[in-house]
Amino acid sequence: QVQLVQSGGGSVQAGGSLRLSCVASRFTGSYCMAWFRQAPGKEREAVAVTRGTDWQTYATSVKGRFTISQDMGKNTLYLDMNSLKPEDTAMYYCAADRGVCYLERVEYNYWGQGTQVTVSS
Repeated sequence: QVQLVQSGGGSVQAGGSLRLSCVASRFTGSYCMAWFRQAPGKEREAVAVTRGTDWQTYATSVKGRFTISQDMGKNTLYLDMNSLKPEDTAMYYCAADRGVCYLERVEYNYWGQGTQVTVSS
């Protein structure tokens, strides 16, 4: 079992930055870790996925603006979001699980509680 507790998020103007954090209850160094988002009326989509510290992949819509990273010593996953756009407005979720790690994966056993990100123009 892994519990994930999120923090961060909030409201920011377009062009601004935010950091999301996701603290895991145990070491997840070998897990597939991901950030998803879901906007009203839209399906949940993965925006960034990582395993360990050497591999990351991003959705095209956020590539070059978002950075996913992990602090293994703190069991914490981060999502640094820069150059935010109104279309980045959504509820953001972290997720973790064992197994194959790829951007299109949507089935994860462990999820954070979600945190709202609102970007105004």
